[in-house]
Amino acid sequence: MKKGKKYVEAAKLVEKNKLYTKEEAMDLVKKTSTTKFDSSVEVAMSLNLDTKKADQQLRGTICLPNGTGKTKKILVIAKGPKAEEARNAGADYVGDMDYLEKIEKENWFDFDTLIATPDMMPQLGKLGKILGPKGLMPNPKTGTVTMDIKKAVEEVKQGRIEYRTDSYGNVHIIIGKVSFTEKQLLENLEAFVSLILKTKPSVVKGTYVKNISVSTTMGPGIKIDVNSFDK
Repeated sequence: MKKGKKYVEAAKLVEKNKLYTKEEAMDLVKKTSTTKFDSSVEVAMSLNLDTKKADQQLRGTICLPNGTGKTKKILVIAKGPKAEEARNAGADYVGDMDYLEKIEKENWFDFDTLIATPDMMPQLGKLGKILGPKGLMPNPKTGTVTMDIKKAVEEVKQGRIEYRTDSYGNVHIIIGKVSFTEKQLLENLEAFVSLILKTKPSVVKGTYVKNISVSTTMGPGIKIDVNSFDK
């Protein structure tokens, strides 16, 4: 695939096999953005995990210190006082069967996160085939099936994001936008890497983090020296 002129120019700033410190990488990632719009900055970590084994799959959520720069639309499926709690907390859409029918019949997906109370899960379960592949199925592990609706909505609004390893043992999230300061990006990067290091499965022997890289939406990848993080 032929790379665009801007990409080629940006790639010249990055030394192919060099491992940069996290500070150098944040400086470079801002310089290598090639889009006219405010690109997202993404971090990818390749981990020495055998994700066929349940105890080596990482999944959870993180509230980044400086958010992601993206506001998320939230749908809450709840009834009575819990629905009222969701509205007061600032959820974008609140309902129960009406919204479940809208999703099923109209293929409606004008939301990024779905939060539900445990009593609504049997009804939601019927939509598993539709919601599952889109990564929208609520899950107690990620705090999206809960009775504390207020906390869940507020955390998502503050920039809580979900992460999970793919089948190759990679995990990646957006840590902000190119318009963020280097300090904001660095703080978000450090928070995520620190969490992944802390959640290392005890069964993993030898090297855990194979490599870490950052990039913007259409920009080149920048490899970071794992040793530049405080273990």
